This record gives sequence, structure tokens and C-alpha cells, in this order.
Amino acid sequence: MATRTSVIGFPRIGKNRELKFASEKYFKAEISAAELEKTAAELRAYGWKKQSDAGITFIPSNDFSFYDNVLDTAFLLGAVPARYKALGLSPLETYFAAAHGYQGSAGDVKALPMKKWFNTNYHYIVPELSDNIKLSVADQNKAVTEFNEAKTLGIKTVPTVIGAYTFLHLATYTGQKKAGDFATELVNAYVQLAMSLSTAGAEWISIAEPALVFDVSAEEKALFASIYKDLISKLHKEANIKIILQTYFGDIRDVYNEVCELGFDAIGLDFVEGKKTLELVESGFPKDTFLIAGIVNGKNIWRADYQKKNELLVKLAVKVEEQNIVIGTSCSLLHVPYTTTSEEKLSSDILAHFAYAEEKIVELKEIASGDEKALEANKKLFASERVAKDAAVQKALAEISESDFVRKPDFAEREKIQHKTFKLPLFPTTTIGSFPQTSEVRANRAAYKKGTISREQYVEFNQKKIAECIKLQEELGLDVLVHGEFERNDMVEYFGSQLNGYLFTQNAWVQSYGTRCVKPPVVWGDVSRNNPMTVEWSVFAQSQTKKIMKGMLTGPVTILNWSFPREDISLKEQTQQIALAIREEVLDLEKNGIKIIQIDEAALREKLPLRRSDWHTEYLDWAIPAFRLVHSKVLPQTQIHTHMCYSEFNDIIRDIDAMDADVITFEASRADLKILDALKEANFRTEVGPGVYDIHSARVPSVEEITDALKKMLDKVQKEKLWVNPDCGLKTRGNEETIASLKNLVAAAKELRANV
Repeated sequence: MATRTSVIGFPRIGKNRELKFASEKYFKAEISAAELEKTAAELRAYGWKKQSDAGITFIPSNDFSFYDNVLDTAFLLGAVPARYKALGLSPLETYFAAAHGYQGSAGDVKALPMKKWFNTNYHYIVPELSDNIKLSVADQNKAVTEFNEAKTLGIKTVPTVIGAYTFLHLATYTGQKKAGDFATELVNAYVQLAMSLSTAGAEWISIAEPALVFDVSAEEKALFASIYKDLISKLHKEANIKIILQTYFGDIRDVYNEVCELGFDAIGLDFVEGKKTLELVESGFPKDTFLIAGIVNGKNIWRADYQKKNELLVKLAVKVEEQNIVIGTSCSLLHVPYTTTSEEKLSSDILAHFAYAEEKIVELKEIASGDEKALEANKKLFASERVAKDAAVQKALAEISESDFVRKPDFAEREKIQHKTFKLPLFPTTTIGSFPQTSEVRANRAAYKKGTISREQYVEFNQKKIAECIKLQEELGLDVLVHGEFERNDMVEYFGSQLNGYLFTQNAWVQSYGTRCVKPPVVWGDVSRNNPMTVEWSVFAQSQTKKIMKGMLTGPVTILNWSFPREDISLKEQTQQIALAIREEVLDLEKNGIKIIQIDEAALREKLPLRRSDWHTEYLDWAIPAFRLVHSKVLPQTQIHTHMCYSEFNDIIRDIDAMDADVITFEASRADLKILDALKEANFRTEVGPGVYDIHSARVPSVEEITDALKKMLDKVQKEKLWVNPDCGLKTRGNEETIASLKNLVAAAKELRANV
């Protein structure tokens, strides 16, 4: 049995979100950079010690980040756009300016774009490469510093870095140069890095190439092979260090043979999401090379089935010598919470089924050691059915017919009816849903949850905030209003907490991006709705204004994708269960006079298979109909909106049109409105609101900036179909910047109306 173990990455936000709170204090100048660095060092030490105590063989360093590892790699390589350097800020301030923008005495710059990290709910900052950027690595750099930091604690780590191929694959190019033009510089930069690490005492370097799990073209394969032939050759000559090629989020079927021939000292493969990984290894594996077998799921919280994992290891041992098999995580543990010991409110019977990051480290140790007692306890856990099926839910699923996915009349006829019904001006203005969640709002919600205030007090407070929010929107001149969502902690948790079949954790926080942390609920059993979830708030809000009020819901695909899903039934079945529950809410809102209903599908693309050939058969063919299942029964006069944020939509734009919503709002500003070309090319019929400013930054866009963006939109979108809105919800922003930004948004829309 294999005895070596490996972890690709460890969570970094802190068990109690210490990094989030320290970073936010730093942004407000409430603590110094040195104090922020102290918190970071404590978090790194905590993770290293946990892994060391568990006996993990390959413990990563340089997996920590203040904001994002891809952004770290860009700064490590010197790929920092000139506009950020020109601010003249400290290195840390320059880093944060690129991460979330800067507006102050030194200048005004937008953040670099942000996109979804493969098929996860994590977001990465997109590197930008201009023709005049020179790539190189300083001898004293983050990777070396953190390796030395661990070494002073008596812990030998494996420095990890995003690989050259993946970095080039994820980057955007602003000039004439393309990926291959940077290859030689990058190889030399990675050689510099490896030599610095070797000098510091590192025996291994782990180079992560997750982009290899995509479909790899012949041109891309050639680029990958040329990079690593050159890199491995130079490292063997110039640096005394071994190389791990680490992949995750799928299998590397398109380049497996090349990877095996290149001479890596260890190859990390994903056996959880890699459908063909076992088949590839069974076809052959290089002799005298470690196989780091990613068998413990790094993306979900359920316990590993030791018997199944051991059966897999037995199959691997046919082709790989046992002493060369390393048991590892399928991906970084960044995507799961810290530890179940922080869950004080869930019963031990429930927690027995969960494994967060620290428990997964124990799982690695127990599988590797062949601990008979642990194996027996694990076998007992999986011996009986965890949860019984809900007969009513199963009956409702069985009764779904084709007509449940079709809305009548067709889109063009509905559009005429709705324009006549609502009589909105050209370029109607609205927001995505939430308004700033102040400490007062959060305190009211917490007090009600703890039982220190009555429901009457809780409702009275929220109704007051809703009334204030509506008055503000009327004063600003917005056309379609929202109620502000002061009763909601999270767009998924709020709904999950009112649905049967969901469990809620106390401290299962994971990082979404930067300082943004989420606490995904857990799908425990069959899902259904007992009572209306949003109707009272929307009805009260509509009673406060003569303007149109949007009802705000989260769609079934996003609810599932932002939850920890079950592993005992399909994602399709779980999504349909949620869709039926949300459909009941949609029809109740309509029945109570809400004429516009927004059903957010922010995470639609999140579970899109990474290989294009699997897009429809394994996902879109049920995910898109699930959205239609939610709204197909509403009247033609009821307008259905949806919203999507921080994903690449260009290549699935026709599928999005097939959702048959009436209006869709997109995140667009950080991506320079590139989605507009796709909308035009696809003859997109749905009315659309590409976001005109980035809400993830504190900077306030000018009227001119928003007007210019709208004019660009009009080159690609019919004026009758264009809505004006921010990128996303406003709950993370402050009141002052929100009001200033929305004033400018409304002014820009009015200016455009006057000039078309």
C-alpha cells in the first residue's frame, strides 16, 4: 500500500475568516501592512503545522494568497501592467490595485478582469500581457520567502506555482504578441525561480497545469511540449530540484502521452473528476516516476469511501510500482472549509458524513497507512442508506412533462405585450437586487437568529429599511426598483434555509474571491418548499411605490452550484427538485401582484464541463430546461429577468438565449464589454443589460464613463432591448459610493435618451 501523501493546497482565509477581516481593515487604513502580514504568517503556519502533524509527505508552500494565486503568479513573473506601476504605490498596494481597482490621490484605475476558476466557485484575476512586458523572477520572491518561512518552523515544503502553459492559457494579450511569443522568457523565468528555490533548500517544485484538462488543440499541445522540453532540460542541467507536474479538475487525455515522455519526476492526476484518468494510467505510466493519485475529493465535503479508494489503488498498482504511488487530494483544499470541529450545532451523526480540509488530511493518512480500525469505521458509515426519499418530491418529478419546459406565447409576442404593459422609457434603469448591507442590517438579522429580538421587531426593522431603500431609488430616478434584500444573508443560503432537504453549517466558510467568503449550504435529502419564502417582503415593497418592483429569486442551477451537492443522486435530479420548489415561489409572487420577477442564475456556467464535447450531453441539456421549468407557467404580462456574473458567456450565448427569459443582465465592465460581440453575432433576442460599472471596486464611475460604455453597447444591441444597470448586487458596497454611482448611472441613461 502507498504510504506517501500529498496536498495540493490548503485553505488560507482562516478558520474564523481572519484574513478577510484583516484585509478589510487594511483597506480602510485601520491596520498597517505589517499587521496584515502578521495575520497572514499566522495562517500559513497554522496550515503547515496541521499537515506536518498529520504526516503529509508533500506539504505545499506558496499556496497562500492575499487575493488570488494567478495574480500572485503575474506579480512573481513581473507581468504587472504599466498603469498599476505608474501609481507609485507600495508593492502590496499595487497588488491590491490590480485586484480590485484604485481611486485616490495617486490616480484612478480599474481592476483587472475576474473570471471563474475552471469549474469551481472560486474566481481568479486574469493576467494581462502587453508587447513590452518583460518576464523574469527576482531571487527574493514570494515562493522563496514562504518556503524559508516554513523551514524556520522546521517544516519542509514543496513550493507550488501556476505553470507557464496555464498562465499563458488564462492570460489576455493587449498587443501583437501571442502566447508562444512569451514562451522562451517564461521558461527562463521558471528556471530562475527553480534555482532560487533549490538554493534555499527546496528538493521539489510543484508546477500546476490545470489547463491541460481542457480540450487541447495540436497548436496548444506543441506549445506545452516545447515549454517543458526546454524547461526540464535546463533544470536538469542548472538546478538540483525535482519537478512535479500537477493537474486537477479533470483528465489530461489529449496530452497524456506527451506528459509521460517529458521526464517529470512526479505526475499528479485527478481520479475524482478525471473520467479517463484510470484508463490513461492503465495504458502505461513512466517507470521511476511518482504518481500523485488525487483520490480524495478536494471540492466536496462528504467523507471518502475508503473501500472504493483502496479498490482504485489496487488497480493502479498493476501499472505503477506501489512505492511510487502517492495518495493525494484531487485539487486544492481551498474549495472546502477548514474543519468540522468548528461545527457546534450539527449532530455528531450528521458530522460523521462530512470531511472538511483538516478531516481530508486525516483521510489521506488513514488510507495511506491502511489503518484497519479506520477502515472498519468507514465501512460501517457507508453500510446503510444515509437518507430516505421523499415520496411527494419523487411523485412531482415523475409528473414533469415536455409542456412544463415551454412558455407561451413565444418571446416576440410576449415582448410586445410587456412593452405595452410597462411603458418603460428607452434604456430602463434598474439594479441587480441587493443594496448595501450595513453593520446595522447584519446586527438585526443576527439578533433575530439568536432570539434576542422578536419576529415583529425584525420585520419592523426590515420594513423600515425597505421603505428607505425605495425612497432612495425614487429620488435617484431608477425605473424598476428592488427591495434591497435586507432580510437575506446570502442569495443561496436564504432560500436553502427555507427549503426541506437542506442543512446549514455554522462555520463552513470558503473563499469565493479576495475577501469574499461564502458558506454553501448542504443538500442533505430531497428538496421541496413548505411555504412562500419572499412574498411578504416583495408585497410590502410594492405597497410603498407606484413604480414597478422586481421580485428577487435565485435560480435552481445557481442554488445547486453554490451548495455542496449530494453524491448519491445526479446533479440533474437535484436541480429539478429545486426548480419545482422555486416554481411555486414564482407563481405565488405573480399571484400577489409582482409583475417583474428576477430569477438569478449567476452560477449557470459554473458546472459546465471543461471539455466542449461534454457541454450539452452532461450539463446544458438539463441545466437550461431546469430554468425554463421554473418560469414556464407565468402569464405573458409577467416579465422574467435573470442575471449572470463573472463567467465567460460568449461561447454559450445561444444556450443562454434558449433560457427564454425576457431580460438578462450580465457582468460585463471588467471584461471590457467583450460579450457584446457575441450577442450581436448570435442575434440575441433577449433584452439585455450588460453591467456598466464594476461593483466589486469602491471607485465611483463618472457619467462620461458610463455614457461611453452605453454608446459602445448601442453599436451591438438594439436600443429597444438595452437596459442600464450595475454589474452585480450592491450589498458589499458602502452607501456613499453606491448613491454616487447610481446617480451617475441614471444621469448617463437620461443623457443617452436625449441624444438617440
